[in-house]
Amino acid sequence: MREKIISKSEELFLSLGFKSVTMDDIANAIGISKKTIYTHFSNKTELVEVVTFSILDHISEGIDKINAASINPIEELYDIKMFVMNYLKNERVSPQHQLKKYYPQIYVRLKIKQFEKMHSSVENSLKMGMDTGLFRPDINIDFISRMYFNGMTGIRDISIFPEELFDKNYLFESYLEYHLRAIVTKTGLNLLNNYIKSNLTPNAS
Repeated sequence: MREKIISKSEELFLSLGFKSVTMDDIANAIGISKKTIYTHFSNKTELVEVVTFSILDHISEGIDKINAASINPIEELYDIKMFVMNYLKNERVSPQHQLKKYYPQIYVRLKIKQFEKMHSSVENSLKMGMDTGLFRPDINIDFISRMYFNGMTGIRDISIFPEELFDKNYLFESYLEYHLRAIVTKTGLNLLNNYIKSNLTPNAS
């Protein structure tokens, strides 16, 4: 039952927001009493914390699988972008913004964990790119990795990129291209241009 509560809470939090969803909403959605939820979680804050890090764990596992099967670091970043967006497909209310506003302590811990995961993943990606001649050999891996995290975090800030002005997919794709064009070699640039062209063609027709 605990896992069922976590799963349904995740679905509701992503679609309606951490603030909007009540314990009654979760209980009604599952078809149980609110008392049953409280046998597993002492309060809503504890449930929000568990669900938040459950989401991070699932996304981290997916990223690990993509890293292991990666053909090259350019397509890898786009594959990760697609995976994360598909996983968060019901994310319609910027839950990370709500988490920061209403559960700041959880948000701070999440951001630290996100950085640790992304920093490690991006560092490995950058090293692969340098080893295969797709990324410039003179880039500072630690600096670029931190800048990448800062940028990916920044574009999710709805006070800077309002949802009514910027589509999430556009933001992620534009930032990826911006990031990659700054570090690719001529070979990497050709691969990037071909990848973008081939992936835009279906949408243009």
